[in-house]
Amino acid sequence: MVDITYKTSTLRIATAQAVVKVSTQETIEAIKNGTVPKGDVFAMSKAAGLLGVKKTPELLPDCHPLPIEYTGIDYEINDLEITVLVTIKTIYKTGVEVEAMHGASIVALNMYDMLKPIDKGVEIHHIKLLNKKGGKSDFKDRFRKDLKAAVVVCSDTISEGKKEDKAGKAIINKLESCEVEIMDYSIIPDEIDSIQKKASQYKEQGADLIIYTGGTGLSSRDVTPEALKPLLDRSIPGIEEAIRKYGQDRMPYAMLSRSVVGTIGSTLVMALPGSTNGAKESMDAIFPEVLHVFRILKGVRHD
Repeated sequence: MVDITYKTSTLRIATAQAVVKVSTQETIEAIKNGTVPKGDVFAMSKAAGLLGVKKTPELLPDCHPLPIEYTGIDYEINDLEITVLVTIKTIYKTGVEVEAMHGASIVALNMYDMLKPIDKGVEIHHIKLLNKKGGKSDFKDRFRKDLKAAVVVCSDTISEGKKEDKAGKAIINKLESCEVEIMDYSIIPDEIDSIQKKASQYKEQGADLIIYTGGTGLSSRDVTPEALKPLLDRSIPGIEEAIRKYGQDRMPYAMLSRSVVGTIGSTLVMALPGSTNGAKESMDAIFPEVLHVFRILKGVRHD
């Protein structure tokens, strides 16, 4: 199955349909009056559909098992056609489109099975997805394409040439995938004065986003939060919480990170973990959704 461990859970909704066409008005009346020999067509087909939704990952090998938190099955009768509508809801990392279509098809097949003794002309048509909602595509910022970012690696060992930087490069890769221009990339030691100077320098140069990696732990040399907090006009705790929550779901020590996020004027400043995985996962946790902040800080611009 496709790897979805990097995704975050959001509300996912999908509605699918199937159309069951009978050949006579007598069949429609039998369904309405409950005189079909095999029983209540709508009730039994709904039950079959509920089971079909739940068993989707057992039958389709690439579908992820996921928590189904709502299934709605409705019918609309129009002349000789019965439209089956199946709506699925979940809060999870991947969508429920296939579950909705599978549920609609099972409802339709059960109706066919129940109706065939009285109508040899039953047909099933138009099994399809009607709409879906949820996931990153619904929340992606589609407006500003003129954002510039500076990436700062805070590390004594890397600045001394004793170790290669991978965290900063992981951050740059994520920014570029989000169409954010990299205006500068620098490596500095874990010194409060150096960290603060970089923030002032990039702010003056017009950086929209300044991302630090490193110095957010608990050692005596981890001073990035102490350096940045006095410079921030406002902190944004929700982004900090999202970063730590995403990390904690993946490893038990993420709670020890002291990631900081806030603004200096209209510039967004972040201090992320210095480990490669910590930096990458922090970026995955909040990008591209965090770019929505620039609609507020700088206004909306359509490109």
